Amino acid sequence: MTEADATAELPLIEFDRVRKAFGVGPAVLEQASFTVGRGQLVVLSGANGAGKSTVLKLITGDLAPDRGRVAVAGEQPARLRGAPLRTLRQAIGIVPPDPHLLADRSVLENVMLPALVGGLSRRAAAERARTALLRLGVSDHARMPAQLSAAAQLRAALARAVVNRPAILLLDEPTAFLDTEGAAGLLRLLDEFAQAGMAVLLASHGEPAPLPPTARRLRLVEGRVCA
Repeated sequence: MTEADATAELPLIEFDRVRKAFGVGPAVLEQASFTVGRGQLVVLSGANGAGKSTVLKLITGDLAPDRGRVAVAGEQPARLRGAPLRTLRQAIGIVPPDPHLLADRSVLENVMLPALVGGLSRRAAAERARTALLRLGVSDHARMPAQLSAAAQLRAALARAVVNRPAILLLDEPTAFLDTEGAAGLLRLLDEFAQAGMAVLLASHGEPAPLPPTARRLRLVEGRVCA
């Protein structure tokens, strides 16, 4: 096995006996261990306050573990600063609970932003943004975000998250305002991204809809991750 082959087999996300606490009281995470590899769709469920958002912030380096190891593509985000941390974050697409689309810019301009920040020309960014929006079923490129339904805004936010073709996709409660049919459609899209080679981690307070057969289910219970 070559070094490149070995690197390709490494999990893109790895938690090894991670502890994270905030102030006094029980830790939010305690001995939390799990992995997410390329081509995997993982749904992490848990009650409100169970620590799902904390897991995502540890992956992006917005938080550091108190103990244990969080690795992303072999790097520990909490140990990175400056350009290395920015480079790592460029490999991560994020869909927050609120799509946070800029109200004074069109849907297309919203989706273009990460590509522009990544160094693409305006023309190349627009082409890539249109491709992402069409793949996700959003054809109203020129509309303002307020003119879209909640489901369409979510799909536009997802297009923005994947426009730079990240290796990792993180979603925080993306189905909170979707009905069962909308949630099932979103899960099918996420499964397609995983099948294309992304590592997809979706945090949800419950199982949003029947999961694709290839999806893995994990639960956060009292700070630990359980299958």
